[in-house]
Amino acid sequence: MTDGGLHYTVADTGWAKAVWGKIYGQWICGSAVFVYDYNKFDPLKMLEIISKHKVTTFCAPPTIYRFLIKEDTSQYDLSSLKYCVVAGEPLNPEVYNQFYKRTGIKLMEAYGQTELTVVLCTFPWMEPKPGSMGKPAPGYDVLLLDEDDNPCDVGQEGQIVVQTSKQMPLGMFDEYYRDKELTEKVWHDDKYYTGDMAWYDEDGYFWFVGRSDDVIKSSGYRIGPFEVESALMEHPAVLECAITAVPDEIRGQIVKATVVLSRGYKPSDEMVLELQNHVKKVTAPYKYPRIIDFVKELPKTISGKIRRVEIRDQQ
Repeated sequence: MTDGGLHYTVADTGWAKAVWGKIYGQWICGSAVFVYDYNKFDPLKMLEIISKHKVTTFCAPPTIYRFLIKEDTSQYDLSSLKYCVVAGEPLNPEVYNQFYKRTGIKLMEAYGQTELTVVLCTFPWMEPKPGSMGKPAPGYDVLLLDEDDNPCDVGQEGQIVVQTSKQMPLGMFDEYYRDKELTEKVWHDDKYYTGDMAWYDEDGYFWFVGRSDDVIKSSGYRIGPFEVESALMEHPAVLECAITAVPDEIRGQIVKATVVLSRGYKPSDEMVLELQNHVKKVTAPYKYPRIIDFVKELPKTISGKIRRVEIRDQQ
């Protein structure tokens, strides 16, 4: 926040981020808060609003940034923007890189849940790593545990867990309303299990893999949806995508990509092959999507998060 600045968080009031991103954080810090209400998201209109009202700090889910970078941003004066944050879903490195090329601004990522506040974050004093969630926030005793509840080593995938034996982080939920069974399932032995999988590097930066129930197990390999999505996002034909698992008699599960194409690209067998080959080159070949489904739009929550569970239910 800056004196005389104007902050804009894209968050409907049906989402906890509306209070954390407008009132409890920015407003209490003394910033003027900008509110823009709309019935349907229009990236060009949002660019116009940001330019017209000279927004200085901006926070939005990755979905918003994915659409903004596909537009001709040179037609809008975005010089007022000084600091931009992303939250709600993991940020694909390609979106980070493209936004940086357009604006010179390094997107700062934050990870949290409705049950918590910001748990991992790229703070202002840190150099962001494209695709990383950053480091643990003060007040949170963050652990990364494997399936046997043992601490993970550098580079090893595990579940993000919050240790609550020493202190209760400010803003953490008390329980799920009228659901003691669910509360005890995720919060026991003084540990809260987020259900999110990640790994950390030698510098202590955390990297998102996927929800524990979204991780794909194919022919003995564990495949994180986020990595495959990020690989697909590097192809100019892909506007956005979602990776899910499809049952397979031989491999157990196979990777499926549900893809929304950018303007100027059309679904075809040739496009399927091109995207598959692209993923094989960008990441490990066994992670490529054996099924690609082209759709006009992805199902999303009111906050812009992709509803992978709805995609799975439609398979």
